[in-house]
Parts: sequence; C-alpha cells; structure tokens
Amino acid sequence: MSVSKWGQWVDRGFGQFARWRARQGDRQSLAEQQSQTLLRLVRRARSTRFGREHGFDRLRTVQDYRAQVPLREYEDFWREYWQPSFPCLTAATWPGVVPYLALSSGTTSGTTKHIPVSRDMLASNRRAALTSLAWLKAADPSVSLFAGQMFLLGGSTDLKPVAAPGCRSQGARTRSGDLSGIAAREIPRLARPFSYPALDLALMSDWEQKLELLAEDSVLRPITLVGGVPSWLLVLFERLLSISGRSILAEVWPMLRVIVHGGTRFDPYRDLFRQVVGSDQVRFLETYPASEGFVAAEDPRYGQLRLMTGHGIYFEFVPVNELGSDRPTRHAVAEIVPGVNYAVVLTTCAGLWSYVLGDTVTFDAVDPPLLRFTGRTKQFLSAFGEHLIGEEVERAIAAAATATSAAVVDFHVGPAFPAQTGDVGRHRFVIEFAQPPLSGSSFASELDRALCRVNEDYAAHREGDLTLLAPEVWVMPRGGFAEWMRSRGKLGGQHKVPRLDNTGQLTAELCAWHAGYTHSDASARASTDPAPLGNLSIAACI
Repeated sequence: MSVSKWGQWVDRGFGQFARWRARQGDRQSLAEQQSQTLLRLVRRARSTRFGREHGFDRLRTVQDYRAQVPLREYEDFWREYWQPSFPCLTAATWPGVVPYLALSSGTTSGTTKHIPVSRDMLASNRRAALTSLAWLKAADPSVSLFAGQMFLLGGSTDLKPVAAPGCRSQGARTRSGDLSGIAAREIPRLARPFSYPALDLALMSDWEQKLELLAEDSVLRPITLVGGVPSWLLVLFERLLSISGRSILAEVWPMLRVIVHGGTRFDPYRDLFRQVVGSDQVRFLETYPASEGFVAAEDPRYGQLRLMTGHGIYFEFVPVNELGSDRPTRHAVAEIVPGVNYAVVLTTCAGLWSYVLGDTVTFDAVDPPLLRFTGRTKQFLSAFGEHLIGEEVERAIAAAATATSAAVVDFHVGPAFPAQTGDVGRHRFVIEFAQPPLSGSSFASELDRALCRVNEDYAAHREGDLTLLAPEVWVMPRGGFAEWMRSRGKLGGQHKVPRLDNTGQLTAELCAWHAGYTHSDASARASTDPAPLGNLSIAACI
C-alpha cells in the first residue's frame, strides 16, 4: 500500500483519536490533574539527591511541596546540582541516566544552558505534540495531515556525545545538541514515513548548505504541514519560490494545510506570511515549546494558546512584580487570575523543580487555561522608566507595518542614551523589511503612536519630549540580520534575533556592525539608507 493510501487510513483513525482527546481534555479537573502530576513527580524523584535534600518522602500535598522547594533559576540548578557531576547527571535531580542535554542560547543569562532531557520528557514532548495536532483535527476534521509529509525546519546542531565513561549504563550515553535535533532523532519508527526531512539531512551542521538542500529536496514533496521559527521559515519559502519559479507557496506545496510557528510572536509576520502562502486553505498554528518542556499550543477551537496540563509537567505562575521577593505568591493553574502578568515556573519529568523558565504570560481565560506570551522576565525596555514589555513592542511594530503597507522580517530595539547632560534619550529600532513602508517617517510616526496607545507609562514619558524622544528606526538590509547572527556564531534553526535590550550595549554593538555592513556592501548602499527613518516630535502621540 502506498504512503498516500496508508496516510488516508491513518487520517481517519487520527480523527477519531482527536475527538476523544479533545473531549478528555475538556472534562478534566485542572486542580486534581495538576496535583496528581506533582505528587507523581515527587514520588519518582524521592531517591535523587534533590529529593533527599528536600524531604520528598514526606511530601503529601501541594502545600508541603511549596514549603520545601523554593523557586530556582537555571544558574541555581547548574551551580548546586548539575555542574558538580557534569556531564553525568544520573540521580542528581531525576532518576536514571539523562540521555540528552538540550543546548539553549540562555537569553536571560548570556551563556549556553545545558537542559536535561530525560526519557520521560521525550515521551512528554511526543504526547504534547500529538495533543496539539489532535486539537487541530478536532477543530477542523477536513485537515489531512498524514496524506503527505510533515516538515519540521529544525536547528543546525548535530548531537555530540558528552558523557564520561562513568555515565554509561547498559550502553546508554548522553548527547547534547539542539532540541529539534533531539526531536528528529527520537521520531517513532511508525511516524517516519509521514515526517520530513530524513535524519541525515535533519542533523546537518552546516545551516546554509542544509537550508539549500532542504529547499531543493522538498520542492516536489507532498508537504501537508511545515513548522519552525517564522524568520527562518521565510528564508526557506523564498528559496522554494526561487527554485520552483512559482509566485506563491500554495503552488509549490498544493497539499499544504498548516504552518506551525513558535519561538517569537507571530503578529509582525502574519500579513507577510499570508502574501507568501497565497491561500486561505492554509492555517497558522502557534506552539509554545521550550527546551525545558512543552508549555502550550494553540487550540483552534479558541484561536489561542492553551496550556498543556496533562503531559508530566506541573505549572506554577508567579506575578512578575513579586519575583525576587522573600515570599512570592505561587499560583497553581486553578488559581490564576486573568489579566495578571505572570512568570512561568515549571516542575518537570526531567528533574526541574519550581524552575523559573524566564518567560512571562498573561491568561485571558481559566477554564480552559488560554494564555498569551508577553515576553521574558529579564527582557524589557525601561531604561527611561517606560516599562515596555515584548508583547507591547511587537504589537506596535505590527500596527505600524499595517498602517504603512510594510512587511517586517525581524527587528531589534534598545535605548540610545543621551550623549551629554541635558540631552534626552530615545529608543532605537533596527528593522529588516521584506516590503519597505511607503514612507519611512510615517512608519516611525505610526510606531510612536502605537506605543503610546499600548503603554501609558511610555505615553507619559513622551509628553513634551522631556524624558523620552520619539523613536529612531534604522533599516537593516535584506538578509542583514542573518549576517549579524552569523557573525555572532548563532546562524540558523532555533536561534532567534534578540529583540529587546534594556542595557543598550547589544543595540550599540548591532548599530556599529550595521554601519560597517551597509557601507561595505555596494548593493546595500544603493538600496538602503543607514540613517534613521524618522525623528519625531510629541505630535505623534497626540
């Protein structure tokens, strides 16, 4: 039987599973489910060093757990539990051999993180991915995923053995690499006919060569779903259109029905993706996976991210303004309050215990728990007291792009501090456009207006230009952010452009690099003005 014919049968069976899984999730008690999850994790880890030191054998309730286990960040786990025996983490915070370490860019600490990925976590990630597809199928039974292949545009890091000989147990060894590389290696055998690319291509370490080969190889394949970081998906799509000679993606992959995106907010990309795809039959589906665990996925029945509560992760949420206090309030899922900006805290089946993820979210509903990603606990703009978070900046960028018929590929923003006493600072935006705005000054003006609308503190600081000048917008030449990321050794796959810089240091480095880049490339000089697009007055906020 051909893969296509077999896929039709699988689609029918998956449709039945999807309806059952959606009903099961809707009927579950969140409080009971999450409490049982936590106590199961505690029982599993009671013989670990962490479990012994925190009296896991005596814990019987969620309240017992909170009393014994404080909030910790990555650096705390690394210093106290992982570094002393690294790379052999057996029984440090989770029982058994840790087969993988996911490498994370460490956006809050500036260093590479090594996140343990246990066998239990691998199973958790698979179940969560299956649930997200089930929600999609339950919402739209006509979506056919298994009639072709599902394409994950993963990272460029091959998996490297890191374990010392003493870490091996019955032939097991620890490997480190990108989470998408781990996921590619762990795809179940039965799912491989419906997955793309093959393992040898998925784990190529040369990102540019890999992207070129993926475009050439996939152009004639029956792709039904494609997923990845939006900025890198756009690069893939451009190469596909160039190779195929087609004008829209729907002509290249006529069976495409779903684009799965994650890693950054999609609002600045949405209009551009619609233009490139060229078909209303293709859905956009948001996911919120992290190296530490699968947090949420979009439930199309609600059109919003829904917390993944039934896959071996216990969630807590701490009001952002209480982080660092002696007694921060720790809310379980059933205790969350809509509209509050929370820091996400995870306890997982990979040995993370009340681990501050570094992300912030706001809930719009409790049952089911529907959330929005709002930013990072240590990534915000408040160099002048304006208190802007990532979500507000991204909403303003999207609004300015819509108002000026522009399409944004990526951006970075940070403070430009006064050069001398008596001067006033401002925000400096570096933006790469796929489609430039009709007017540069209009874009900057619309951006300023949008920021005033979404944040009262920003609007107050802009009053009279007394404490904050209007934003500058610098144009990054097309492909420039990719070149900058290459210069930092972070090109491709799961690496994302750091969007907010409250210190101004990274922004200054980027602008210095930008000036050299635009002046050294003749074509960039001809098409791009490295000077700011607009310096506006307070009239923009009125």
